[in-house]
Amino acid sequence: MSAAAIQAHPISGGPAPVRIVVSFGFWVFLLSDIVMFSALFAAYAVLHDHTADGPTGRQLFNLTHVAIETGCLLISSFTCGILTLCTEARSKVGIYLAAAATLVLGASFLGIEIAEFAGMVARGAGPSRSAFLSAFFTLVGTHGLHVTAGMVFLLVMLAQVATRGFIPATMRRLRCFALFWHALDIVWVALFSVVYLMGMG
Repeated sequence: MSAAAIQAHPISGGPAPVRIVVSFGFWVFLLSDIVMFSALFAAYAVLHDHTADGPTGRQLFNLTHVAIETGCLLISSFTCGILTLCTEARSKVGIYLAAAATLVLGASFLGIEIAEFAGMVARGAGPSRSAFLSAFFTLVGTHGLHVTAGMVFLLVMLAQVATRGFIPATMRRLRCFALFWHALDIVWVALFSVVYLMGMG
């Protein structure tokens, strides 16, 4: 085939744009995370009645504190949405303000969760007390670790916005952060319903 023919009919199937590759890879990562959380939910569903004559969820859970936690995380999803809009508008001030609000709400969520864990351990209801508590600490703690990782992710992205500006790589990573943070909110809604609401029933 001549060069003119190749230009007229370019060969398909070449390398995909970086944007497509990164998006696909991040969705694969998120789906693998969902699979992991599904396994933890399944383990909790099997073990939640195995209290070994220890405290149950009804005795341990404080729904007022959990409701505040949930409110913090859901509002942080809203501020994260504003962060995405500011990213598309390339507004550094907007990004910094929305990110600060998201970080404060995320830190508040983690603070309440750590206080809950510490209170349980102080009452002798640590993860080694029963299979129920082992499953509870593993499931809720794993989500908390993801929130912590998301906050670190956001801090790194703020540093990149400050030093590198709105280059395509930074824009892609900010969009990936938003996907990650919203996925954590979805997992928490399921966790709140399955662990806390059903645990009080």
